[in-house]
Amino acid sequence: MPDDPGYRSAASPATFPDSHLSRVLRQPLILGLFLPVQSGGWSASLLPRTTDWRFDYNAALTKRAEELGFDLVFGLAQWAGKGGYGGVSKYREDSLDPFLTSSALSVVTERILLISTIHVLFGPWHPLHLAKFGATIDHISGGRWGINVVTGYSPREAQMFGGQHIEHDRRYEMAGEFTDILCRLWGETENLTLRGKYWSLENAFVTPKPRFGRPILVNATGSPAGMDYAATHSDLVFITSPAGHEIDQAINALPAHNALIKAAGAQRGRALRTIINPMIVCRETSAEAHRYHQAIIDAADSGAIEGFVTHQQTGDAVAWKSHQDKHRALGGNIQIIGSPEYVVDKLLELKRSGCDGIQVAFFDFAPDLEFFGQAVLPLMHQAGLRI
Repeated sequence: MPDDPGYRSAASPATFPDSHLSRVLRQPLILGLFLPVQSGGWSASLLPRTTDWRFDYNAALTKRAEELGFDLVFGLAQWAGKGGYGGVSKYREDSLDPFLTSSALSVVTERILLISTIHVLFGPWHPLHLAKFGATIDHISGGRWGINVVTGYSPREAQMFGGQHIEHDRRYEMAGEFTDILCRLWGETENLTLRGKYWSLENAFVTPKPRFGRPILVNATGSPAGMDYAATHSDLVFITSPAGHEIDQAINALPAHNALIKAAGAQRGRALRTIINPMIVCRETSAEAHRYHQAIIDAADSGAIEGFVTHQQTGDAVAWKSHQDKHRALGGNIQIIGSPEYVVDKLLELKRSGCDGIQVAFFDFAPDLEFFGQAVLPLMHQAGLRI
């Protein structure tokens, strides 16, 4: 479709100097918060905490993150059956839809970017639906909304929608066509008619147009097909550690991984920015942080961990790999556990490894975010990670 005569695709918001995304990209290290819009958040532990999946809690987190100077918040899309992933906690049985949540958050915030995860191949989605809905949220938010495009790695989730699991690389081919059509609908100034391999349009038109070309596009990737999609479409690429959760091993492996993704973008004349997800456990001293971490581990919901890992092993995702061990009780793709000074040292190392941003998660979100704002953020500014 990009080769059609008269092809008119919406430009990335990164090409607009006054866009919210361009402002964020000027930060030395992009700072995001991974919202706990699902019960249990990111941690299959029974240790008491405030973390809550409900909207009011997540809205309060988002507003506080904005006050602290965070650049974006990110919501996970969860399709779990009754009982969630099991265990005493029925891990992640309850969850908010991040697409609708972001729409609501857009009217209670002013500056922060709002990224919604959407399974574009599940159910009755058509690119025209998402182009219209996305342009509407873009209009409401003033150009602060974006899509984390996911294709669905789990056979069980696809079957919930009455569909069958689609082979990995074909999913990315379909997602590529879907995104091409989105960008055309956001960019075209006349009715659009086309016949694609998977979707077609006849005299379709979308208004209002997004404020800065198109909404922000994000995807998570670790596979060649996913990297190819990112190189073609994404502004931000959500990456995982190819060496597991242990921070020093991750830092050693990330330079080559980041370089591979960014080279794929450069081949298409695009500058990709990568963001990684650290679970941060921070206290005044490293000893206190490690005691807090141990308490989380000691209260592990073993049934939930087993159910979550079993579910992930049924899929074909390359970016997300789980291990059925005590570390899953805390969660996060990588884990940083220590004093504020230690945390900032590791964030500096992540920056040097080629990561352009972090999408942090906490065990007990509200108080842990507050401590991060008081104790870690000032040190990040001193270290040149924030301006």
